[in-house]
Amino acid sequence: MMKSSWEVIGLVLLIGGLALVAGCNAEPLRVGDLQTESTTVELGAAETVLTEIDMGAGRLTIDGGSNELLQAQFTYNVEGWQPEVNYEVSDGIGRLHVDQPDTREGFSLDMDDIRYEWDMQFNEEIPVDMDITLGAGDSQLELSNLTLNTLKFENGAGDTDIDLSGSTVRDLEVRMGAGDVSVDLSGNWQQDLSADLMGGIGRATVILPTSAGVRVRVQGGLGQVNATGLIRDGDVYTNDAYDESSVTLDIEIEGGVGEINLELAE
Repeated sequence: MMKSSWEVIGLVLLIGGLALVAGCNAEPLRVGDLQTESTTVELGAAETVLTEIDMGAGRLTIDGGSNELLQAQFTYNVEGWQPEVNYEVSDGIGRLHVDQPDTREGFSLDMDDIRYEWDMQFNEEIPVDMDITLGAGDSQLELSNLTLNTLKFENGAGDTDIDLSGSTVRDLEVRMGAGDVSVDLSGNWQQDLSADLMGGIGRATVILPTSAGVRVRVQGGLGQVNATGLIRDGDVYTNDAYDESSVTLDIEIEGGVGEINLELAE
């Protein structure tokens, strides 16, 4: 079956990235025995936490439910890719960094043989600012139960579902790459949201609330915009609650090549 232009471009970008990685002269990495490690990070004296998550290639899952700051399970079969977890607290601010080791240290791997999965559970009470960078891989981010102040997410070549329904997040930035991205902003919002979504090659779907006011401005891009149940005025889309609700979700979307779907929650 013939691939769409978006799939072809995404495949070219992914192959190009892997070729760049493969060009390094360091000792190649190799697939080995499957390993599973559990890690717990205690909160300590932190009153708020700045979290950075950098994952080059794999599957990332984030949810709430931890009694500590973080409880994580890492599954991998490339010895050199053992995740690095660093945490420190200073003046009541915790700084957590979870990082995949540099994948440019040689690359002679068959991607079909690789297992690389991070399953992470965060404390739901402690305020968190989260910055996530994901390369080639899929992710499932269940963030609606977290006390989330800000979220920055950069997607490479993979499909991502981000659940922020009724979230506490106030500032959101999503950079979409070659994969499909779904952002669920439905639910009962208690505060305003300022969001910037930068389009990529894949399809972007944004699920919007009906009770809170919504204003979406879409500019640029070559892809199609599908807006169901919204009122359009030029490049601005609003719902019926806009200017009527005390809470407003103000969303700026910079279109890419891919399709943009704006949907009101049922």
